[in-house]
Amino acid sequence: MINPLYIPEIREMLAGHDVAGLKEFCEALHPARTADFMEGLTPDEAWEVLSHTDHERRLEVFHYFDEDAQVAILEALSRADAAALVSELAHDDRVDILNEVEPDVVTEVLSLLPTEERRDILHLQSYPEGTAGAVMTTDVAKFGESMTVREALDRIQQIASELETIYYLYIVDEQDHLRGLVSARQMLSSIGKPDLHLGELMETGLVTAEVDDDQEEVAQKVARFDLAAIPVVDEERTMMGIITYDDIFDVVQEEATEDAHRSAAVQPLEETYLKTSLLTLVWKRGIWLTILFVAALLTCLALQRYEDDLQAWKWLILFVPLVISSGGNTGNQSATLVIRDLATDELGLGDWGRVAIRELVTGLLLGSFLAVCGLVAACAITPEARNAWAIWVLPSTLLAVVVCGSTVGAMLPLFFKKLGLDPALMSNPFVAVIIDVVGIMVYMNVAILLLPPV
Repeated sequence: MINPLYIPEIREMLAGHDVAGLKEFCEALHPARTADFMEGLTPDEAWEVLSHTDHERRLEVFHYFDEDAQVAILEALSRADAAALVSELAHDDRVDILNEVEPDVVTEVLSLLPTEERRDILHLQSYPEGTAGAVMTTDVAKFGESMTVREALDRIQQIASELETIYYLYIVDEQDHLRGLVSARQMLSSIGKPDLHLGELMETGLVTAEVDDDQEEVAQKVARFDLAAIPVVDEERTMMGIITYDDIFDVVQEEATEDAHRSAAVQPLEETYLKTSLLTLVWKRGIWLTILFVAALLTCLALQRYEDDLQAWKWLILFVPLVISSGGNTGNQSATLVIRDLATDELGLGDWGRVAIRELVTGLLLGSFLAVCGLVAACAITPEARNAWAIWVLPSTLLAVVVCGSTVGAMLPLFFKKLGLDPALMSNPFVAVIIDVVGIMVYMNVAILLLPPV
């Protein structure tokens, strides 16, 4: 092992043509660490460093560069070298990278690729973003039913280095229709039966994804059935490719990021925070802030409607923030819980009745507790709240607002799901604005009901 190297030392080795040192640097560390220590090099320097190791190691390190670095290197290479690199990358990875490369560079690189590979790239690029087809790889181990275990093992030895994964051998007919699969474990356990046909070993009734399926739904299938990879088929069950667990991890991370953005009332960013331009960041945040601003005006209108009553009972103003925050916070909790379970497919639209009952009971219990707290707070803060009727205004309001917030916060994401929209659009700030308006109306109407006119 060598000691960790930093950019000046790497550049010193490059300047001194230290072939042995650069080779050791590329091969002594884990590829991810090697990529980390090369951060800061120019694209030309990074590629020159990688040229001192073998082909396989070079691809491994390149895989761990961030996307911007990969794109920069690809654009800096000669078109012939870029085409050679693209040809060696995993099918799904190279499509992702080429989608970020300058169009004129992509055109030149594609023209240098073999016809079959060019068609494969263009085919994968044709699938809409966010679908199974857009994240699958066509690097698949496909075998016929009539092939024997011996023949299959010989074939695996020949193609193993070219495949992204060989957890499963997919069995297809002559028209490439998916028939079944044989796991690597089954193959190993059948070594003693070399003449056994794969058709006799294969499992049928497979869990599959269609090319147009939403990537989030595919991720849920993989998680539910604990798969290392899932086959992707078309409407005629033709084998189109597979989605591996590492791609599913990327999907889950992407979807979680989108939901986190929406829960904070931010339009999902296509790049990371620091890579997003200020104008784009302002636009994506400003859209929702404007919507929430307009919605918050309803709170002002609600307060204006009860202006005379607030003048008569000025002590009520003290507890307005308490009322609306209690309802909004309760609604946020319920919305977050329901959105999470909808995202993980642990909750469906058919469960709305059970959800409503649970949130109603939960709201009553939480509201009762907060009502007692409100009763104590009202009596402690203002003397006007201590008469026989006024003392019940704040507790009654808190009970009603918390029950309302709990129920509405849970039902709105389900309503959005029913409309075919992303439940995460029902973000916490949006729920809070709705409950704020409801809270003001409930508070003032309870006061009008219980307090004598002044």
